[in-house]
Amino acid sequence: MAMKRSTLARSAAFASIAVALLLVTLKTWASWRTGSTAMLGSLADSALDLVASLATLVGVWFAAQPADREHRFGHGKAEALAAMFQVVLIALSAMAIIVRAAMRLVEGGETAGAQEGIAVSAIAIVATFALLAWQRVVIVRTGSVAIQADNVHYQSDLLLNLAVIAALVIDQYFGFGLADPLFGLAIGAWLLWGAWSAASTAVDQLLDREWPDEKREAFVAAAARHPELSNLHDLRTRTSGTQDFVQFHVDLPGGMTVDEAHDVIERVEADLCARFPEMELLIHIDPQGHVDEPGNRLVEENQFDRLEGKTP
Repeated sequence: MAMKRSTLARSAAFASIAVALLLVTLKTWASWRTGSTAMLGSLADSALDLVASLATLVGVWFAAQPADREHRFGHGKAEALAAMFQVVLIALSAMAIIVRAAMRLVEGGETAGAQEGIAVSAIAIVATFALLAWQRVVIVRTGSVAIQADNVHYQSDLLLNLAVIAALVIDQYFGFGLADPLFGLAIGAWLLWGAWSAASTAVDQLLDREWPDEKREAFVAAAARHPELSNLHDLRTRTSGTQDFVQFHVDLPGGMTVDEAHDVIERVEADLCARFPEMELLIHIDPQGHVDEPGNRLVEENQFDRLEGKTP
């Protein structure tokens, strides 16, 4: 099953690379034929898609490598590092597009060959729809986070290609020569926003940000099915690549033997790891009545009380 999931994820990654190669080739020709800043911006986005797909493929492959003696927590942060590399490229390209569009806006440049540009953008839309459809199949079957991110990115490409068509039509058929540089500025701004969003996600992983509240609450709700965890506290969560890490403290009766406590925790771990399959879980046992050191800001109240809204 794991091999099938890996094969499906790789097929989606290679499909993304193939579509990006096709679009870069077509848009390079269309940019030369039309002189359109909007088309140039779309070309830059497709070129970045290609680099991003390659970087993601390498990052995902490296992140999937098992933990070793030098990397006991695995290699999951390779995905975040690959994302930061992509962010730098996106930001630089976006700024170059904005500068070129501003110059064209001042010069009042015009485009040519609208038919070629519109045709290329239409082909790009069809190819992107096909890729998105296959990615959705892979996401449903594998739950791959990397492919989900790629899918979101290609959804934005549909808007970019529609913007290029709109710029060329308005310029060539309605005589508004400033449409192309204005759309170029909008595309550059869109790319900068995408870079900011991608950087935020990558930095969150690199800095071990806690899970979103909804995911934490889902985990606590699953833990609440076990009465042995009635005083689950000090829950800490993080994500590295596709691997989740969770640790928490739980109070057990002081009269329990080590074997008895171990059996309880083993059963709990087996159930929670089955519900969250990409998770590494560490549970610390405290004797009932234990009070954590006062003044420790990382100490949290009983998570079940928090889930029920009894604590702020």
